Amino acid sequence: MNWLLVIAGAAVGAPLRYLTDRAVQARHDSVFPWGTFIVNVSACVILGLITGAVSSQVQLTLGTGLCGALSTYSTFSYETLRLAEDGARFLAVANVVAQLVAGLGAAFLGAALAGAF
Repeated sequence: MNWLLVIAGAAVGAPLRYLTDRAVQARHDSVFPWGTFIVNVSACVILGLITGAVSSQVQLTLGTGLCGALSTYSTFSYETLRLAEDGARFLAVANVVAQLVAGLGAAFLGAALAGAF
């Protein structure tokens, strides 16, 4: 049964990641990967909100399934590498720092909000 919950969340998370990434990136005339940044930080907030605040089944569906498919470490890594190879080393480093700081901050914020309710 648990694997069905993960599949259900992932079935929503993967298309949501793709559509959000494309919509955000289309609005920015920049080589910086804003779409990936937004989906990764969003997944961190959601995961922070549900961690410890909901049942294990909701955690499987939203945490493992939705957030696992919504966030994308491989795309983040590839886009950072591509920036560095294209000579945009500052943006590559900024991407790493921004993703780590914003992601951790978003997870802490989500957890704090969940604890407030």
